[in-house]
Amino acid sequence: MLYVSLFFVLVQVACSGKDNAPSQQEKTYPIVKIETRLGVMHFWLFDETPNHKAKFIELANAKHYNQFTFNRVIRNFVIQGGCPDSVQYFKDSPYLLEPEFVDSIKHVYGALGMGRDDNPEKLSNACQFYVVNREMGLPNLDNNYMIFGKIIDGEDVLEKIEIEPTNANDKPKVAIPLDVGIVELSQQQLLDSFKFSIPE
Repeated sequence: MLYVSLFFVLVQVACSGKDNAPSQQEKTYPIVKIETRLGVMHFWLFDETPNHKAKFIELANAKHYNQFTFNRVIRNFVIQGGCPDSVQYFKDSPYLLEPEFVDSIKHVYGALGMGRDDNPEKLSNACQFYVVNREMGLPNLDNNYMIFGKIIDGEDVLEKIEIEPTNANDKPKVAIPLDVGIVELSQQQLLDSFKFSIPE
């Protein structure tokens, strides 16, 4: 009798476990993680700029940015990282992208953008990126340079980088190497870790 009762208990537990199991894998979102000697920053990438988003993810996953540093730091303007300004990267480069300007996406504080040289097509260069560190934003750059993401964590790190001593060319006197990667986080993880809600 005890054997039969135990059997039914085990069956009920097994069935209960099946009922509570998730019906499908929880959706995750690609989040940019930039590690530096001054701390870590995380960035949300905009779906409205799909080509810039995809290219940045591709290069980050390939560890492309990790050979570079934050090489240009200007207070109340931007911090810039990635490849240097050279013909190798800016002329007939595989990193060049057509602009994907969106009127609602602005150069606000913490905006993540792609660098470019002075070209009439306003082609972005995916090997170079910048973060706006001016509290009032940089509206004069809207629809001229591509914004494709925004900071969701690590504003204090952005401020630390901004005040690093630099030379006459705005290059930090002590190098700030980049460790750029992509982490996949769920909606709940974003909320718990960064108090960030997915835009509707």
